[in-house]
Amino acid sequence: MQTEVTEAGPFERMLTLRLEESELEDAKDSAAKKLSKSLKIKGFRPGKAPRAVVERTVGADALRREAIDDALAGFVSDAIGDTDLAPVTVPRVEDLRDGDTGGVEVDVRITLWPRVESPPDAEGRKVLVEVPDVEEPEIDEQIERLRGQFAELEDVSREADEGDFVVINLSVESGGRPIEEAAATDLLYEVGSRSFIPGLDAILVGSSAGDIKEGPATLPDGFGDRSGEDVKLRVLVKGVRAKALPDVTDDWIGDVTEFETVAELRDQLAENLRAMKLAAAHAAFRERLMTDLVEELDVELPEALIEAEMEASLHNLAHGLEEQGIDLPNYMRITGQDEASFVGELRERAVRALKTRLLLEAVAESEAIAVDEADIDDTIAEMAARARREPAELKTALEESGQGEVLTGDILRRKALDRLLEDATPVDADGNPVDLDIRLEDDEVDISEEEPTGAGPDQAIDEAPASDADTDNEPG
Repeated sequence: MQTEVTEAGPFERMLTLRLEESELEDAKDSAAKKLSKSLKIKGFRPGKAPRAVVERTVGADALRREAIDDALAGFVSDAIGDTDLAPVTVPRVEDLRDGDTGGVEVDVRITLWPRVESPPDAEGRKVLVEVPDVEEPEIDEQIERLRGQFAELEDVSREADEGDFVVINLSVESGGRPIEEAAATDLLYEVGSRSFIPGLDAILVGSSAGDIKEGPATLPDGFGDRSGEDVKLRVLVKGVRAKALPDVTDDWIGDVTEFETVAELRDQLAENLRAMKLAAAHAAFRERLMTDLVEELDVELPEALIEAEMEASLHNLAHGLEEQGIDLPNYMRITGQDEASFVGELRERAVRALKTRLLLEAVAESEAIAVDEADIDDTIAEMAARARREPAELKTALEESGQGEVLTGDILRRKALDRLLEDATPVDADGNPVDLDIRLEDDEVDISEEEPTGAGPDQAIDEAPASDADTDNEPG
């Protein structure tokens, strides 16, 4: 077998294989044996007919084509092994033809992992961020949320409003037939929560104990094939209850929190809110910096690599949706996307993910950033603590599953990202540097039900490509 490598793009090579007819003889023997298992040839048991008999039965050309199809993957693998090429996607056969002097010639496109020689520089780069001040109403809202956690319900003899609770019997029907799975008895429901059937809240606002209310509604997701069906609600309001909120006093604060006075709690809440806003600002800083650098990255991505990344992302999305009981068509309907917009967004995310990874790897190389055993052990210790496992056990599992190199790559890119963030400077609208290095302490109170905006430490590289763990043949 002769091989020739020619350039087919910035990070693609065309590998041409030239096989003599004699090199196909073993493949023809194997193909004949395989074909004989499915053929009914008089005088021979399945799989026992000689090659000559099989060739007369199916034809010499058909046997040759079968032999080439069966053996081609092995020939391509051997040819790649004889070169310095390291494919990052499945090699693609572009052409197969008979040779001028017999045998066959095969063109195989090989996609290589792109390299960036000179990544954009973040040194001295200024990135505009906004860190809003903490306003008194925001602290008041936190206090009200705390009061709500300790509120008691009391019966009232007035009409229900949003925020009140009602005790109801609910029946649902469609076309005059009841839908039992949507019915409820003695249901305690918060008016305005919009947490059950769309249309129910509109019926309940302004209702009083003893009222019977009716109105149209639509069954939400969760009702299987009936989701989205138009129905009629019938509600018996058995009682209206309002929240009785505790008074905010130093004594009450001392009873329900670790603080002794209202003033102490408000000070701590202000500090917490500022830390959360700084965390959001840090996430925005990181996102804007990476967006700018990725847009400046001058690299042409091979189409095969983009397609592989899209396929991996689609697989991960479908798997996640499957765990939630949602298929892709329903997901597209819920998100209001058609096929073209869905594929377009998938491609856009794939390109960004790949360029982000290339940028970070180029930064790591240019800055001589490396991952040592201590980095790996520290990361595994953090992962083990979150998973409530022993670090040694988790490390062994990662190594045995072949994920050790993937973890090392993740750490390397994380360190490269940290370097970029160190080199750039977040600034306010006036160009003044902004200190974003504030963290919540373990003993700080957080009574918010909302998560702070922005990524945590495990999302430091939120655009890392999904193909990371699927590209086992990527060069070191």
